[in-house]
Amino acid sequence: MNVLMVLAVPRRDSLTGQAADAFAAAAAANGHRLEWADLQREGFDPVLHEADEPDWNDPDKIYSEEVRREMARVERNDATVMVFPVWWWSVPALLKGWIDRVWNNGWAYGARKFPQRRAWMIGIAGGDLAAYQKRGYDAAMKTQLDTGILDYCGVPERRLELLFGAIEGAPYPEQILAAAKDLGEQF
Repeated sequence: MNVLMVLAVPRRDSLTGQAADAFAAAAAANGHRLEWADLQREGFDPVLHEADEPDWNDPDKIYSEEVRREMARVERNDATVMVFPVWWWSVPALLKGWIDRVWNNGWAYGARKFPQRRAWMIGIAGGDLAAYQKRGYDAAMKTQLDTGILDYCGVPERRLELLFGAIEGAPYPEQILAAAKDLGEQF
């Protein structure tokens, strides 16, 4: 399977970047071919400009050249995996902007649904699971990301995985990398 690996992190050598690499290595070992979309390194502009604003009256709207290139990158792959640090109980603005601009009306929702059957989101969370459960952040993220984006866009094989404890010290970082590798093997 051809897999688009979307990475949205400022520091490529961060734990999030390492988790993306662990997932990718395990998926590649299982025969998947990976194409990287490192949004930070590529200089992707997350700002939704008028050219890419959804037009509810035109499901065939032609979006900007940059967005059409991103759409083509998604379309030439069979699945998408997005890896990101959890910021403010959500995705970073860079990834949110990529979704806002690329997963647009008439292409990912509305008259047509997202062109792939499988899309996964893997978030690297700073706090531990108990901290997220205490205030319902884990459930809120599931509603926002799984239901509000992946399900809304008609992705039948969707998955949101939150890997907790990135700033909690040992043994969490090692557990996060092991979990990312396991997800790559499952993919």
